[in-house]
Amino acid sequence: MRAALTILAIWAAGLGAAAQFGKMSVAYPALETVYAAHVGLGIGVMLSIVGLVGLVFGTTSGLLVARIGPRRALVVALALGAVVSLVQTGFPAYPVMLVSRVLEGFSHLAIVVVGPTAIAGLAGTRWQGAAMPLWSSFFGVAYAVLFWLGPAILSLQGPGSLFAGHGLWMAAFAVILWGLLPKDPRVTPTEAPRTLWAEHRDIYTSPFLAAPAMGFVCYTVTYVAVLTLLPAQMGDMGSLIGIAMPLVSIALSLTLGVWLLGRMSAVQLVQAGFLAAIIATLGLWLFWGQAAAVPCALGVAACLGIVQGASFAALAELNPAFQDRARAAGAIAQLGNLGTTTGTPMLVFAMEKAGQTGLALFLIGFSALGIALHQWQARRRQR
Repeated sequence: MRAALTILAIWAAGLGAAAQFGKMSVAYPALETVYAAHVGLGIGVMLSIVGLVGLVFGTTSGLLVARIGPRRALVVALALGAVVSLVQTGFPAYPVMLVSRVLEGFSHLAIVVVGPTAIAGLAGTRWQGAAMPLWSSFFGVAYAVLFWLGPAILSLQGPGSLFAGHGLWMAAFAVILWGLLPKDPRVTPTEAPRTLWAEHRDIYTSPFLAAPAMGFVCYTVTYVAVLTLLPAQMGDMGSLIGIAMPLVSIALSLTLGVWLLGRMSAVQLVQAGFLAAIIATLGLWLFWGQAAAVPCALGVAACLGIVQGASFAALAELNPAFQDRARAAGAIAQLGNLGTTTGTPMLVFAMEKAGQTGLALFLIGFSALGIALHQWQARRRQR
C-alpha cells in the first residue's frame, strides 16, 4: 500500500513538473501584457529555456541523481520549484524571471529523471508494466487539467494565483515525498572518479542505457510537432483533433499499452507502436481532406502514446539497477528535449516543401528510424 501511495505521489510531482511548462502556456496572454517589451523572441526564450536546460544537462543530471539518491534529489527539486514559482507570482523584472526559469529548468530536469527511476524500483517487475505508462502520462494529464481549469483561475483570481497554486502544489509534494520515500542508500565509490565526457560516452555507447532514449527521441520529435501543427491543417475538424489527440494517446497508453506489456517485451512494443503509427500515417495521407482522415490522425496519436509508455517501461526492463536507470533516464531527458526542440521546425519545413506528403514522410521516416535503432541495439545486446 505504501509503495502504491508513493508511486502516485511521484506521479503527482510529475504533474507539477509538467506544469512548469503548462502554466506559462496558459498564462501566455498575461505574460505578453506584463513583458510587453519582450513580446516575441523574449517571451519565447522564457518559455523554452526550461527545455534547453534539459537538452544541455540531461545526462549530467542522471549521473548526479545516481550519486546523491532519489529522495534527496526529488525533494530538493520540488522545494526549488516551489520557491521559484512563488517568486514568479509577482512577475518580477524580465532578467529575474529569466533566471527563475533557468532554475526551474534544473528543478524540472531532476524530477523527470528521478520519477521513472524511483517508480520502477517501487513497482517491482510485476507492476512495472502498469506503473511506467502511468508515469509517462504526466505531461498530457497536466496540460489537459491546466487548459481545463487554468482559464477560469486566470479570469477569477488573476495569473499570480496560478503560479501561487503551482508553488503550493510543489511544496506540498516535497513534504509528502520526504515522508514517503525511503532514505537514500549510502553510495560508496568503487572506482576512481571519471570525467563527464567518459560518463556520457559510456551511456551513449551502451545498448542497455542508450536504447530507451534513442527510441524516445523518435517519439518526441514527431508527437509534439504533429500535435502542434496537424490540427490547423484539418479544417473544421481541427479543434476536435487538437483536443482528442493527447487524450487518445493517454487513454491507449494506460489501457491497451499496459495490456500489451504483459504479453511482449517493452522494446518489442515500442517497435510495434512505431509500425502501427506508420500504417496510420499512410491512412492519413491517403484520406487527406476526407472524413476518414480524422480516425487516422487519432490513430497516429494512439500509436505514439503506446510508444511513449513502452519507452519508459523499456528503461526499467533493460536496466535493473537504480544507478543505471538514473543514467538512462538522464539520456531520455536529454534526447527527449532534443526531439521536442527540433521536431516542430523540421515538420514546418517538410510541410512547406511538400504539404501532406511532407507530413507523411516526416512521420514515417522517424517511426522507421525508431524501429531500426531499437533493432540495432537489440542485436548489440545479444553479442
